Amino acid sequence: MPENTAITSEQIRKAAEIIKQTRPAYTAMLEFYEQIFTAQKDSESRTHIPPIQISEETLKSRAKENIPLLSLSEFAIDTESSELLFREICLITEKADNHISAAARVIRQAFDSKKVDPKILFAALINEDDVYFENISQELETDKKPLAFIAYNSIQPSLCLCAEQVSGFRAQVSGFCPICGSKPLISFLDGQGEHVLICGFCQHKWQIQRIFCPFCGNTDSESLHYIYTEEEKEYRTDVCEKCRSYIKTVDIRRMNRPFYPPLEQIASLHLDIKANELKIEN
Repeated sequence: MPENTAITSEQIRKAAEIIKQTRPAYTAMLEFYEQIFTAQKDSESRTHIPPIQISEETLKSRAKENIPLLSLSEFAIDTESSELLFREICLITEKADNHISAAARVIRQAFDSKKVDPKILFAALINEDDVYFENISQELETDKKPLAFIAYNSIQPSLCLCAEQVSGFRAQVSGFCPICGSKPLISFLDGQGEHVLICGFCQHKWQIQRIFCPFCGNTDSESLHYIYTEEEKEYRTDVCEKCRSYIKTVDIRRMNRPFYPPLEQIASLHLDIKANELKIEN
């Protein structure tokens, strides 16, 4: 099935249902993330940010120095739509009855009582202000990881919109995201067999050469290989022996479901476990 860049909430649900049928052990986790992803997708229609302007001088400078187009702090956030999504994700997480449900309840109550200011929270996240997260989590007597999880997923539609706005400014020149400089989360082979990376922060997609390690730039075919099983023909794990890193790759030509990268990342966590057993890193 070809890549669907305009995937809908219904297609995400359909993909999750197909995966649950083949991997029932993932059911609870998939049902949780299916709700998160569809809430984000529905939020896209109400997410608006002003056009991002990058001067020609800045473009030339960053291209010359081979640095990302945007620092994380330069991403624009639609606070209003993100606040709505923040509360919705809190409620989804509370009802999921998982390991962060209790924390989500505390966070949502703090949000409702205005003990947590979403504007400050979102700004702290993109400015990588770990001190703020330490302080607010201590004040709420909860762990900072659930707070960061909910905050990031709340601003994700804004991040994707920012990346989309500036994606035409410059082609990719390395294995790291040309928009924000983050590591790739997962990759895929498109309908023509081209290798595409997906950013772990802003979900920007960019093409790379087929024989290439995005983490160290290795192009030696003798030290690059992949792990593959006949039981899961759509998945493989690309491994670099030089830097002992790996990235999961989805071959969408072998899929029978809509392709939504964040969902496939969750549905292939067993590949991460296997990679860790082999002492290779992501």
